[in-house]
Amino acid sequence: MEVNVRSKVSPSQITCHVCALSLSYFWCSAAGLPNQGQAKDLPIATNGQPFPWDRMRLPKTISPLHYDLTIHPNLTTLDFTGVARIELDVHEDTSIIILHAKQMQISNVLLLAPEGIRPLHVLEYPHFHQLALKYEVQLEFAANLSDSYHGFYKSSYRTSSGEVRVMASTQFEATFARGAFPCFDEPAFKANFTIRIIREPRHIAISNMPKVKTVELPGGLLEDHFDTTVKMSTYLVAYIVSDFLSVSKTTQHGVKISVYAVPEKINQTAYALDAAVKLLDFYDDYYDIPYQLPKHDLAAIPDFQSGAMENWGLSTYREAGLLFDPDRSSASDKLGITKVIAHELAHQWFGNLVTMEWWNDLWLNEGFAKFMEFISLDITYPELRVDDFFLEKCFEAMEVDSLSSSHPVSTPVENPMQIQEMFDDVSYDKGACILNMLRDFLTPEAFEIGIIQYLKRYSYQNTVNSHLWESLTNVSDVCVSKVVEGYEYTTVFTREAIMDTWTLQEGFPLVTVEVRGREVRLSQERYLKTDDPSLTEGFLWQIPLTYMTSASNTYPPLPEVDWVKFNVDMSGYYMVHYAGEGWNSIIRLLQHNHTALSGNDRANLIHNVFQLVSIGKVRLDTALELSLYLSRETEIMAVTQGFGELVPLYKLMEKRDMAALENQMKGYIVDLFRGLIDRQEWTDSGSVSERVLRSYLLLFACVRNYAPCVTKATQLFNKWKDSDGTLSLPVDITMAVFVIGARTPEGWDFLFEKYRHSMQMSVKSRMKFAMTVTSLQDKLKWCVHLASYGEVMKTQDLPDVVVSVAKNPHGYKLAWDFLRANWHTLIKKFDLGTNTVSHMTFSSVCAQVRSFFGSLTEETGSEMRCIQQTYETIEDNIRWMDTNLPLLQAWLNKRSHKVAHEDL
Repeated sequence: MEVNVRSKVSPSQITCHVCALSLSYFWCSAAGLPNQGQAKDLPIATNGQPFPWDRMRLPKTISPLHYDLTIHPNLTTLDFTGVARIELDVHEDTSIIILHAKQMQISNVLLLAPEGIRPLHVLEYPHFHQLALKYEVQLEFAANLSDSYHGFYKSSYRTSSGEVRVMASTQFEATFARGAFPCFDEPAFKANFTIRIIREPRHIAISNMPKVKTVELPGGLLEDHFDTTVKMSTYLVAYIVSDFLSVSKTTQHGVKISVYAVPEKINQTAYALDAAVKLLDFYDDYYDIPYQLPKHDLAAIPDFQSGAMENWGLSTYREAGLLFDPDRSSASDKLGITKVIAHELAHQWFGNLVTMEWWNDLWLNEGFAKFMEFISLDITYPELRVDDFFLEKCFEAMEVDSLSSSHPVSTPVENPMQIQEMFDDVSYDKGACILNMLRDFLTPEAFEIGIIQYLKRYSYQNTVNSHLWESLTNVSDVCVSKVVEGYEYTTVFTREAIMDTWTLQEGFPLVTVEVRGREVRLSQERYLKTDDPSLTEGFLWQIPLTYMTSASNTYPPLPEVDWVKFNVDMSGYYMVHYAGEGWNSIIRLLQHNHTALSGNDRANLIHNVFQLVSIGKVRLDTALELSLYLSRETEIMAVTQGFGELVPLYKLMEKRDMAALENQMKGYIVDLFRGLIDRQEWTDSGSVSERVLRSYLLLFACVRNYAPCVTKATQLFNKWKDSDGTLSLPVDITMAVFVIGARTPEGWDFLFEKYRHSMQMSVKSRMKFAMTVTSLQDKLKWCVHLASYGEVMKTQDLPDVVVSVAKNPHGYKLAWDFLRANWHTLIKKFDLGTNTVSHMTFSSVCAQVRSFFGSLTEETGSEMRCIQQTYETIEDNIRWMDTNLPLLQAWLNKRSHKVAHEDL
């Protein structure tokens, strides 16, 4: 069925499944209606009566204080029943109670009042997620376990012996608690929850709080009673019924930490357990606020759409995001797992203890959690060198924020699709980057004091943007006097003057720097990939500028210098254009002494110069001249950013009949990094950054058919295959080895068989990637089929498989055809507006994209922001090709001639 989000329906009021918005409203029969004089404008319930509420957001007349929930899932019939008893706080005289329920049968609705128990009349209206129903209400309900990844849903896994085992888990963020029990499903309606789960003896149940007792019921069932939660939002409620095993430790502050996983993978939980203990202790001390619950569980769920979820006291994860095998997981796996645990535990304060009032300020949750990943790991796991990877988040945010379809960090949202779309790079990565900029401006000490004040002041409450700025303003008067390069300056920090310009308007600034002797002229404009200049008008940011020069021991006035570099270490969320001779002076510096700048500064320059080509500020040959210095680069962020700017240039040509130019560009990149590639050892030695870079370089070299690497990888794959997969390969080089092995039908089949039987999630992930980058089209088609079927490859991996195949020049048409043919099934499974669906709206042939997406209705996704982003990306690519192809051809020809001449 299709999602219906028409007219006056509120996202938070829709109660049905993602695909069928049939909802039930409950209405207390004794009363009149709000806006009675306009009853003709009210929605009509299924029985023909007016439905007493016509807005997306719930009324504020009543709020919940306490939920008493009993849930009984049946893992054989794949459904569940329950009873919800809700204690209400009535703020105004009213005769109706409006709350949420979604695609469930409601029965025996009672009002539990001091004067006695009364039944309540029920109205149903199939286009909303609401129930129209002082005191307490009790509702019985029943529904099927969801076959999506939201609400109370079914998951399963296959044991090594081939047995399929079923479990049930929850995922309620953002608007899916209503699919599991009737509730006030908006973040501002915080309440306490007492939960009971009925189960079979062969299963266990876990929830947000510790279990206090288990009661035997007739028929051999057990009922687990859990302690009452702290005051929290419905989207943070969680419970799981499974056959999981667990391992446990206790933090220095006395909190019990447990990691749950399927029995055959419990031996992969030790690293996550130690990381969670260390990180929760760190946050306890950093925030100066004790963790609020007696325990915290981390559960690896076999079927899970997003990366992880911060449910209070019971965070849930993809298996690949939590399970670590020290012998078979890579350095990149360790980095990713540690970051995701740090993210979810940061949420226990930012998001759980203090929650945004509405989803328009989601960044107060997600931007902070993303930012705290890096703050926490820099201190607790210095060997991971997370600072080497922070700029990547800023570059990813700028990629979407450079389009006219971007949105402010804080932006109005109403319906469920719009809410889901907020879970994007702007809320997460841009949010983290502007917090990093603010921390750098205020000083880390002042920033820490301010956010602690914020958390303490608003504990168990809901906040908006201004609450954070007020808390930071309170400490800024004594903290913004700074000494920079020997010069002291003081700025009066006001939230209106600075941070509102970063959160209440979309996009980011481009600062143009022009040096004339001792004079520096600065101007700003919005950076925007468009051919319509009017779209850049009316934007102004308060920018905390930083810079360094060839005479860096001075701060204004600026002396005559050889070069100047603004946005030191890219601590600010803006781009810089060096007008006049500015870029030429930077190119000379990089060619002769690139280490005069930090690795982050070099990555920043690479990013900026190529992005400025896209808007016509810099010629392509200037950017390519700058890239020549990369033959001497060794720092991971600068190297990967070099790839990140150069590889898309030949990707633009892969789907067109431009093989000669495409191969020239590929050859240039291989030549540029040949020295660094040749120096890589096929081992697991070195720091985390060095190991991650090694994996990246060897994979690129093999994909690009660099002969020495292809030969080495082929030898290793054959040895591994001859040993029937028992040979222990260095973990960091396995991706390159698997990719080469998957090029032949026999190698692909062998890899697939090992994938089928492997219990190591990180190994399976590398095998899956290798199988999707083969040139064998029948194998690519089989990959997509397997992921859509969901038995051998999990359906949760289908979006990644489709996108990986789409990036493969031998598979993009296959992926595009699959997306079009299965669009309605995909949006039913993964939900409109989710990052998963957005991820799959990749670029293809312009006319086909416009034809297909233009044929959709609002209910099937025509209004999704990601579709507009796809259109804009295609148009930007076309403009780039029209403008720059002749320049690229000429520059590559000139360089080839020069290199050939030098060889003579």
